[in-house]
Amino acid sequence: MRAVPNFSASVSPFPLPPSPIKFQGNLGTLFVTNVRLVWFANLADNFNVSVPYLQIKSIRIRDSKFGPALVVETSQRSGGYILGFRVDPLERLKEIFKELHALWLVFAINPIFGVEYSAEDQQPQVNAFSAAGRADDVRVVDETEDTADVFAAYSADGDKATDREPVYSKELGLAIESLR
Repeated sequence: MRAVPNFSASVSPFPLPPSPIKFQGNLGTLFVTNVRLVWFANLADNFNVSVPYLQIKSIRIRDSKFGPALVVETSQRSGGYILGFRVDPLERLKEIFKELHALWLVFAINPIFGVEYSAEDQQPQVNAFSAAGRADDVRVVDETEDTADVFAAYSADGDKATDREPVYSKELGLAIESLR
């Protein structure tokens, strides 16, 4: 991460020209990393910008009312903002533009999403673990009694005053109130 101190900026919503918005510069610090561009105002804690390279549409140097400025345009999906940053002297502006543009192009070719992946980490194919199928030797035993209409036995119990003793039901595998 590289810090560029004493960096003035003008931040405005899209579109930049023409716009009735009054622009004002704020002295701040720019951080250029391998995944994003971060700027914050030196005198206002709540005034900052953090733009991942993934959301940047273009980076260029353009004339503004503040003189030559570094212009970063974000994609429409991320708000479609045009952010203008003035850097003094002009040579420093060109140096920062060159570095930022190079990092942005490298990121576009090989983006960093925060998760490292390699082909060696792949799971083995399913067929490597599959075994030949065989028939199970299973005999189904039906031990059910005549419980054809269990629901009717419960719903027709209108005069029930107390609970019946619980009994174990093999079909359900838990204790239930005994049927009448």
